[in-house]
Amino acid sequence: MTTEVVLNVEMACSGCSGAVERVLKKMAGVQTFDVSLEKQRVVVRGDVTPEAVLETVRKTGKKAELAK
Repeated sequence: MTTEVVLNVEMACSGCSGAVERVLKKMAGVQTFDVSLEKQRVVVRGDVTPEAVLETVRKTGKKAELAK
């Protein structure tokens, strides 16, 4: 089942967004993702749970929360 998870993530530079991209590339179940430094937003699609995506992104040290 494909789920779309949208997170608000505090990212200051391209290095920050790159770190988020690297962890999402390694995450099981992720089909596609879009990391927007300008919008401070990450959209992940795939066979994933919101909690798992949030935990994975937080491993980068970035402050992240599920978008409302």
